[in-house]
Amino acid sequence: MKRYKLILAIILLVVSFSYLPAQEVKNETKKIEKEFKQNLNELLDEWYLQEYMQKKDSLKLPLKKTAGIEFPDSVYIKRLEKLPSVIELNYNQIVRNFIHVYTIEQRERVEVILGLSKFYFPIFERIFDQYGLPHELKYLAIIESALNPRALSRMGATGLWQFMYGTGTMYDLTINSFIDERKDPVKSTYAAAEYLRDLYDMFGEWDLALAAYNCGPRNVNKAIYRAGGNKDFWDIYYYLPRETRGYYPAFIAAMYFMNYYEEHNLSPESIELPLATDTVMVKNQVHLQQIAEVLDVPLQELEDLNPQYRRKIIPAKDKEYAVKLPQRMAGNFIQMEDSIYKYKEKEFFADNMIKEPTRSQFVPQKPKGKAKLTYKVKSGDNLGHIAEWYDIKASQIRHWNNIRGNIIKVGQSLNIYVPKDKVDYYKDVNSLSFNEKQKRIGSPVKASNTKNNKVEQEDDYIYYKVKNGDTLWDISNKYPGVTQNELLQLNNINNGKNLKPGQLLKIKKET
Repeated sequence: MKRYKLILAIILLVVSFSYLPAQEVKNETKKIEKEFKQNLNELLDEWYLQEYMQKKDSLKLPLKKTAGIEFPDSVYIKRLEKLPSVIELNYNQIVRNFIHVYTIEQRERVEVILGLSKFYFPIFERIFDQYGLPHELKYLAIIESALNPRALSRMGATGLWQFMYGTGTMYDLTINSFIDERKDPVKSTYAAAEYLRDLYDMFGEWDLALAAYNCGPRNVNKAIYRAGGNKDFWDIYYYLPRETRGYYPAFIAAMYFMNYYEEHNLSPESIELPLATDTVMVKNQVHLQQIAEVLDVPLQELEDLNPQYRRKIIPAKDKEYAVKLPQRMAGNFIQMEDSIYKYKEKEFFADNMIKEPTRSQFVPQKPKGKAKLTYKVKSGDNLGHIAEWYDIKASQIRHWNNIRGNIIKVGQSLNIYVPKDKVDYYKDVNSLSFNEKQKRIGSPVKASNTKNNKVEQEDDYIYYKVKNGDTLWDISNKYPGVTQNELLQLNNINNGKNLKPGQLLKIKKET
């Protein structure tokens, strides 16, 4: 029976190759592989790989020259079949090429990943188990960050699970001048578990959930639509962004090499991270170097265990913060806690060293010949709209109100300056409804439909009126491809838990 299954798998493999034009597949996979290898190099060419290479040089140890081994397709197919997984592990030439990237072309980097997995995978497995998620999702972090908690993409995605700022804050990760919990191995994994669970609930298939993790639910929904409603990764392959086309195959290849690395003469590098750790709660502000010197622990080891502290400072003023230590040192910390806080305190915390950043005290001068009006920000407002309503520039609003970026909050009061002879015309803008303000500038809205709580407006957007009990998750599910993060950004909302009945949310239409 197994022999027949193997023959059938090979037949399917041949069919899958013939399904796509050969030259197109070759060119496409070459581009994807090139980008993937470059990304893998960038992700690992930081502390861990540098340390490994320097150690080899200092000890004058030769780098491994073991050649990679290439197996027939039938061997790869048979091995993938043996892996216990609720995620479908397809095999085709694209997957095979990624296996070769890992096991032949990037062997030294892969051995570093294997070493790091000994530290990080137990963390992932424990958390995924709490959420009832497949343990094999742990391999996703290899694709995302090469298991480097300090990984930073060109787009600003950060940490083991590569969260963008908006998605990170949406899943309750703290990001400020001192802390970036996207780099916290534990807290970021909890956030990743919630996000992956949400994506699976949305698509019902893990291959699509993984694709959406990479490019966002909107792009996956677009690909499904353009593929005629087909909900299989390989059916929507060419409708996905190019980076995402290699994402699922790279995941399958990562799962393969992590389970069969010995067959390819690969071995985990020794990474100096203690497998046994413990967590202590810090009650006062403290520098990691204070802890390191008092407890006689290498500072770099503490930094690697606590990469979330951006300035090596634990800013424990109003609340306690967790610090991970080698297990052997947790008891010593508790016994010497007060001494640690006082150790070189003035040296580490001079008055100018740990002050929370304050906003600039710059006060703009009142423009000559202008009168001041006040506008209170309402739900759905943004700087562009407000500027149009007053016939001014968004940059002027930023300047007059000392605003950086485009973030404004509901209820915030903005200073607006208009010509003195037009005060009467503009003074009622603050009291008009959104529709009235749009009509006033020649952008009329369509009639509302109160039965289904949708208020249509403009060509590219619709407005949803929040009902009692609505959550961002509920609302995003009503509109295919719309994410909670997009709702937050489009409506200048900082906390999705503070929705109010009757509030209008701006939603971009599906294109």
